[in-house]
Amino acid sequence: MDLVDRWVALAGPHTRHIGTELDERYGEPHRRYHTRAHLTAVLDLVDELAGHAAAPDLVRLAAWFHDAVYDPQRGDNEERSARLAVRMLADTDLRETDVEEVVRLVELTAAHAPDEDDRNGQVLCDADLAILGAGPDQYAAYAAAVREEYAFVPEEFFRAGRAEVLNGLLKLPRLFHTPVARDRYEERARDNIRTELMLLNA
Repeated sequence: MDLVDRWVALAGPHTRHIGTELDERYGEPHRRYHTRAHLTAVLDLVDELAGHAAAPDLVRLAAWFHDAVYDPQRGDNEERSARLAVRMLADTDLRETDVEEVVRLVELTAAHAPDEDDRNGQVLCDADLAILGAGPDQYAAYAAAVREEYAFVPEEFFRAGRAEVLNGLLKLPRLFHTPVARDRYEERARDNIRTELMLLNA
């Protein structure tokens, strides 16, 4: 099933135009990591973790929108993606409260710090950060792709900014919140982050 068909299965055939636009957004040429492959990986893991979520389909919708707007030269991509969700989901029969939940979840991916009782947020954040707990080769490819997206940033400034992001992640009491993701990814993610920091500081 391609991505647009996957959207239609979730949101209905009358919304195919939304799925088509979102698919095109994730295919933008400036993207190197935040691509269709990333969206597919997030959707797959949301499916796997769906039993933990209070409203799995709303988490799936939020996954579609979480990187729908992606410009590495801006710092408000999550906010802009949330605004896009409001605009595009207004063209569906989704209830206003459900749209509000999708928007909240998209905005949550800016900090990846869901509350203890936020089961929807935990699933989306865990799916979005799962790459951190990938094997060494896949993690290295992810880190290289992120560097390509920020090719306009001089090396010295990129290293400093990336280190700040990684140190911020390490300071979180936990990176993953669902039991499945925590058991599978937490330890390896912290090892990967420490390794990347060591390479950045070399």
